[in-house]
Amino acid sequence: MALLSTGASGLALAQTAHTGDQPLPLGHARPSAATVQAWKDRKFGMFIHFGLYSVSGGMWNGKRVDNGYSEQILANGNVPPEQYAALANQFDPVKFDPDAIVALAKAAGMKFIVLTAKHHDGFNMFHTAQTPYNTVDATPYKRDVVKDLADACARAGMPFGVYYSTIDWHHPGGNHYIEGNSNPITLAQADFNVAQIKELLGNYGPIAEIWFDMGKPTPVQSARFADAVHALQPQTMVSGRVWNYQGDFTVMGDNSEPDVAIEEPWQSPASMFPQTWGYRSWQQRDDLPGKIRENIARLVRVVSAGGNYILNIGPRGDGSVVPYEADVLHGVGQWLRVNGEAIYGTRAQPFDALDFGYATMGKHMLYLFIDKLPADGVLHLPDIVDSHLGSGRLLGDASGKSVSVSIDSAGATMDVHLLALAGAFMPVIAVPVDGVLHVRPHAVAASSDGQVRLSAQHAEHFLNYNGFGYEDPSTVYKLRWYAALSEGDYQFTIHYVAGDKPARLDLLVDGQRQTVSLAAGAGQHLAHAVSGRRDSNAQPYAMQVELTPVEPFHKGDRLPVLIEAVDILPSGKH
Repeated sequence: MALLSTGASGLALAQTAHTGDQPLPLGHARPSAATVQAWKDRKFGMFIHFGLYSVSGGMWNGKRVDNGYSEQILANGNVPPEQYAALANQFDPVKFDPDAIVALAKAAGMKFIVLTAKHHDGFNMFHTAQTPYNTVDATPYKRDVVKDLADACARAGMPFGVYYSTIDWHHPGGNHYIEGNSNPITLAQADFNVAQIKELLGNYGPIAEIWFDMGKPTPVQSARFADAVHALQPQTMVSGRVWNYQGDFTVMGDNSEPDVAIEEPWQSPASMFPQTWGYRSWQQRDDLPGKIRENIARLVRVVSAGGNYILNIGPRGDGSVVPYEADVLHGVGQWLRVNGEAIYGTRAQPFDALDFGYATMGKHMLYLFIDKLPADGVLHLPDIVDSHLGSGRLLGDASGKSVSVSIDSAGATMDVHLLALAGAFMPVIAVPVDGVLHVRPHAVAASSDGQVRLSAQHAEHFLNYNGFGYEDPSTVYKLRWYAALSEGDYQFTIHYVAGDKPARLDLLVDGQRQTVSLAAGAGQHLAHAVSGRRDSNAQPYAMQVELTPVEPFHKGDRLPVLIEAVDILPSGKH
C-alpha cells in the first residue's frame, strides 16, 4: 500500500481526490474549514506530560519501575493508591516557568502546545471544582498549572491545547487499571468528565485542541464528550482518541506514522524516548546529535505525508525541563530556522515515493528534502509532466547558486552536486512551480488482450482510524487504482468475497459514480459486472477507479465486502 498525497495548496495535482469520495464527519457541529486549515498549517507542536508521576520519575521505594510508561507508574508499579496520592504533598514545582517553556517551544519552531490537564492517574493539573485532587487544593504549590501555561501561551500568541484522559484511576466513579487502558466509561465517570470538559473549555481561554485519550466509551459517550467541547468552543479541534469516529483529527498510535494515505487532518504523537512520556530519572540520554536528527527526520516524514507532528517533553518533578530534551528542541529549531518554509503551511508530497528522500508543496514551490544523496548527484522526480519548474536553490545558501530542472517522458531531473550539500543533514532544495504541477499517477497497463487486472493488494487503501478504542483495528473505506486506458466504454467486473446479506457500494470511474448491488453468498467468491466510461477530461493521464461505500458516507463507514480485484475490459470484448 503506497503512501500518497491528496493535494497541495495553490496547486492542482493530477491525483487530487474528488470531494464526493471522502467520508463526511458524523452529524455534530464541527470546526470551520478555516480553523481546520490553520490547524493543519502549524505542522509542529509541543506535548507536555507533567503530573504527580513527574515527582516519582520512574522510581518507587528506591527501585526502578521499567514496566511500561513512567506516567502510569501507579498501575505499572503496583503502587498502593493512597501512597501514590500522597505524592501530592511533595508536588511543589517551583522551577516550572510557563513563559520559559513557551519560549523554548518557539525556539524549537513549534507552533502549538498541549499540556496534560489530567492523565489516567486522575490527578488534575487545574483547579477543578469536581474534586480536591488537584494542584491548587492538594499540593503545597497551590497554583493552577493549566491556567499558568494557558496565560503564558496567550501572552506569546501560541495556540494552547489540553490533554484529557477519559479514564480515571482516582475518581470513585472511575476505573481501575486494565491492560491496554481500554476501560468502559462508567455513567458516573462520563458525568464527571463532561463537568471537567466544561471547566477546561469555559475557564482557560481559547483551546486550540483537546487531546482525549484512552478508555472505551460508547458511541453516545464519545459524541457527548465532543459535543460538550463544541458547545462551548465550536472551533476547538477534538482529537480522534475521543473514539467512535467523533474526532476532528485522526491520531496515530504512540510513536507511529501511517503507511497509507490519510485524507482527513491527522497528527503523529511522539515521545523523546519510546519507553516513556512522563519524566524518567534513569532514562539513558545520549547521542544528542542523533536524537536531533531522528526528530528532524520524523518531522519531515510526517509533514511530507500531510500530517502534524507533536513531540513530547516530560518535565521533572520540580517543574524544570530536562536539559537534554531542551537541547534536542534547540537543535530541531536551528534546522527549522533555515528550512521552516518547507514545513509550515505546506501540503503533502505529490509523489508515491522519492529515492532520495521526501517532498512538500508550498503555494508555488516544490520543496525537496535530501535524506540520501544519489552517488551521481542527480535527483529524479518521477512522473512530472506538462509542468514548468524553475531553477532549484538550496535553502540557507547565501551564494545564490541555482540548478536547472530538466523534464522528459520519465519525469524531472536535477543535478545538484554543485550545491553546498556537504555536511548538511536533510538539506532542502526549493524549486519554483509556474502554474499547475501535474504528476502522472502510476497506472496498471493492459495485457495483450486489452484487459486490466486491478488487484486489491496493489490498490491505495484509505482507512478509518480511531474507531471503538485504541486496540480497534483500522478499516478500509476506499480503494483506488489507476489504469492506463484510453477514452471509451468498458466493462468493470468486481470480484469479492460475499457476506451473509446483499451489499451495495459505489464504483467511481474518473469521478463518475454509480451504485452497484452485490449478491449475498456467505463467504463465496463472487463477481459482478457493470459498465462505465473513461473520461480523459476528468483524469487526463490515466483512468481512476475507486470503490467506496454508497454516497453519502461518513467516518467509520467501511466497504461492505472484502474486495479481491476489479477486472476492466473494453466493451464488446467480454
